[in-house]
Amino acid sequence: MTQMHVMLHTINDVKEFVEIVSKVEFDVDLISGRYAVDAKSIIGIFSLDLAGPIKVNIYSDDCADLMASLQKFAAQHKD
Repeated sequence: MTQMHVMLHTINDVKEFVEIVSKVEFDVDLISGRYAVDAKSIIGIFSLDLAGPIKVNIYSDDCADLMASLQKFAAQHKD
């Protein structure tokens, strides 16, 4: 599993994010607090608090292309 944090500021960001992650065959989840949703679900994403960084769990170790595609949404996050 690979993790990163993203910021989705606008509706268009959410739409583009879903379009990108929907192209991969492996699972991708978004985690906000104690809530986890399928990152391929626009409705699921809008159920999260988008005001801050959101953790992305990518369930593949071969995801360099996806990580590169999502880099525009990358957020710096301190755990």
